Amino acid sequence: MRLGAIVLAAAAVAGLGWAQKPAEQPSWAPKPVELAKYASPHQPITRLADLKKKHAGEANWRQVIVDDATLHGEYIQSAPGTVVPRRFHPDTREFWAVVEGQLRFTIEGQEPIVATRGSLVQVPMQTIYSIETIGDTPALRYEVNVPNAHTFYPIDVKPPEMPGVTWIEAKLNRKPGGYGPGNLPHVNLFELTKDPKVRERAFVTDARLFANIIYGYESELAPLDPKNPGHYHPESSESWLIMLGEIRYPIEGQGVIIADEGDVVYVPPLTFHAPRYYGKGPSCRLAMNGYPNIAHVRYAKLPE
Repeated sequence: MRLGAIVLAAAAVAGLGWAQKPAEQPSWAPKPVELAKYASPHQPITRLADLKKKHAGEANWRQVIVDDATLHGEYIQSAPGTVVPRRFHPDTREFWAVVEGQLRFTIEGQEPIVATRGSLVQVPMQTIYSIETIGDTPALRYEVNVPNAHTFYPIDVKPPEMPGVTWIEAKLNRKPGGYGPGNLPHVNLFELTKDPKVRERAFVTDARLFANIIYGYESELAPLDPKNPGHYHPESSESWLIMLGEIRYPIEGQGVIIADEGDVVYVPPLTFHAPRYYGKGPSCRLAMNGYPNIAHVRYAKLPE
């Protein structure tokens, strides 16, 4: 009798549509009174034009842009003929965005990849790879991994001299990591967006790393509400490489920043931000943070 009543009640609820997920109740979220500080090397925006000016005359250079508890990102320019020897990372996935020039990636288990402007390439853990700069001009790439990632070398490659490090012959039951729908070896933005339906696409989905392609037009957005601060992330910073066009960034404590192709924007944890496509043409940003499904904390009721 009791079971029958429960079943009937459940059926009645389902029939009335009451089984739908209830609206989320607001929560109390911590928000420090003092804004997070930008510790070196971090800046609200690193402009590619400034980096080129700083390294003018150098065929090969690298510049750390992000180095915090979750991500490490560097801009790297390499002259034609430069080779990154075969190597792998024992525990972490690494990826690159090609901004200028041509790079040939040779990745264990994959056909060689020639990456050009707009290309994103990734290598899973324990997967051997090498990179060669090809063509007649230097290549510029943005490289991302977790902080303090270690690099191993196959036994036929001489490792570099490193202060305080002795290299030993070792075995670790190495097994190259896998790819999948959220982890493709290579995608090129300009090929991807030939499909007019493409607006957002995860490129890296890993327990310790997440990168998301976000593409679109300002004309597709709702009217700008300058009073809406957007959202913040409680546990991770977020950074973006502008891959195409311009992106508008209101950042708490920094005002409004307009970022151009090749620029990198950085926001510490607990800092409100509201990125938005900007200008008449298409815009694309590669959003990067410490892990997938990161919390986006918004005001339940905007302050007056």
